[in-house]
Amino acid sequence: MATKRNILLIYTGGTIGMIKDYDTNALRAFNFSQILDNIPELNQLDCDIESVSFDEPIDSSNMNTHYYVKIVEVIEENYKKFDGFVILTGSDTMSYTSSAISFMLENLQKPVVFTGSQLPIGYLRTDAKENLITSIEIASAYNNGKPIISEVCLYFEYKLYRANRTTKLSAEQFEAFASMNYPPLAESGVHLHFNENLLLKSKQESLIVRKDLVTDIAILKLFPGISKNVVESILNIPNLKGIVMETYGAGNAPTEDWFIDLLSDTVKKGVHIVNVTQCSGGSVIMGHYETSTRLKEIGVIGGSDITTESAIAKLMYLLGAGLNKEEFVKYYQESLRGEISN
Repeated sequence: MATKRNILLIYTGGTIGMIKDYDTNALRAFNFSQILDNIPELNQLDCDIESVSFDEPIDSSNMNTHYYVKIVEVIEENYKKFDGFVILTGSDTMSYTSSAISFMLENLQKPVVFTGSQLPIGYLRTDAKENLITSIEIASAYNNGKPIISEVCLYFEYKLYRANRTTKLSAEQFEAFASMNYPPLAESGVHLHFNENLLLKSKQESLIVRKDLVTDIAILKLFPGISKNVVESILNIPNLKGIVMETYGAGNAPTEDWFIDLLSDTVKKGVHIVNVTQCSGGSVIMGHYETSTRLKEIGVIGGSDITTESAIAKLMYLLGAGLNKEEFVKYYQESLRGEISN
C-alpha cells in the first residue's frame, strides 16, 4: 500500500493567493488553512496538505533576501516532517526567488516546487487552480519510496522547469515562463510525464541551509552608445562586491580602451564581474570573438548559459561563502545546482 505523503504549502504572497469579495469587488487574501474546503479537487490527491502563510503577504516587487531566508527557515524547520514543499510567490520575481532558494538548499533530497498564477485563484478563468493542484501532485510524486524530484523547481502552465533555469517572458500569457537552455523536467497533459534523465540526482547527505547572501552587487547592462560616465558610476558604487554584466550575443562587449580599463581596474580591486548574455537563449563563450577576448584576459568570469536571474542568485550565494578569488572563480564556473550546462 502506498504511503500517504505530507505536503507543506508555503504562501508568501502574490496573485495566486487573492480571491474576489463579490460584495465589494475588491481582492482579499485567500485563507490557505481552508484550502481543502475551497478546492475540494485536492482531496483526490493521495496526500495530506498543511499550510503556512507569511503574516503579511509579500508582493512580488517587494521580495528580497530577507524573505528568501524566511522561506528556507520554514523548510528547514519542517524538513523532516514533510515529504515535499510547494511555495507560492508572486510570478514577477519568481525566477529570482526560486533560483536563490536552489543555492541556499544544499544536499536537497526532497521536492521544492514554486508556483503562482497570472490571475487570482478566485477568478473564473484563473490558471491558479491547475498550477496549484499539479504542483502538489509533483511534490507528492514518489517512486519506490523515493521522491521523483529532489531539487528546486518551478511549475507553470503544464510544464515543470528547473527553477534556476527560468525566466519570466510574458506578463500577459498563462505560459509566462520559459527555460531556454534546458528542457522541461516534466510535462502535464493527460498524464504527468517526468523526463527522469534530466533530473538532478540527490546526494545522500544531510541538508545544509545557506543563509549568508551578499547584496552588494549590481547589473551592468550594455547598450550601443553607453557612456563612460554611466559605466564608471556603476563600477564605483561604494562597497560593491560583484557585478553581473549583460553583454551582447556570445559574450561580446566594446573594445574601447576606456571600457576595458575601467573593468580591469574594478577586477583588480577584488570585485567579481560575471559575463552573461542579453539573449534569451544561448551561451557566453569567452574568447570566441575578439570582442570578448580582452574580457577574458582581464579576469572577467564567463557565465556560460546561466540566466541573469540565476547569475545574481549565485553571485549573492558565493560572495557569502567566504571564498578566495581562485575558489570563487572555480565554483562560479561549475554547475552547483544544475544552473549551467557542463
